[in-house]
Amino acid sequence: MKKIDIGISESDREKIAGGLKHLLADSYTLYLQTHNFHWNVTGPLFRELHLMFEEQYTELAEAVDEIAERIRTLGVAAPGTYQAFAQLSSVEEVVEIPAAEDMVKILTKGHEQVIKTCREVLKSAQSGEDESTLALVSDRMQVHEKTAWMLRATSGN
Repeated sequence: MKKIDIGISESDREKIAGGLKHLLADSYTLYLQTHNFHWNVTGPLFRELHLMFEEQYTELAEAVDEIAERIRTLGVAAPGTYQAFAQLSSVEEVVEIPAAEDMVKILTKGHEQVIKTCREVLKSAQSGEDESTLALVSDRMQVHEKTAWMLRATSGN
């Protein structure tokens, strides 16, 4: 690859991209979890949750592409395997199919974890004066904060 000269040092680009890799892994894991719950939710809130989960996984599908492209823009390879995501993600994987109320709680926790990951990435982006990553991650954090709030409201917490 040709030398990248975008006003961010190579070490800062690598550090920022490293944080973005964690954000990508968290986001992809949450995407898979949300899609799984969309397929498998049952009970009296089926329709409401089925549709809400679809909105959420659709939004996450677009987000992972934006995050991966930002990593590539910084000159770093984006992770793209289940194995890489499993090693990088802080979102806990759920193997069983939980009850609908538990799905909401699990997804709330997942979104809250992504928010924490965003906060870490923001620190390195601020340090590296990377406004593009700051904007992307700040926007992502806002989406996850709102989604976590909506999920908490759904569960009455």
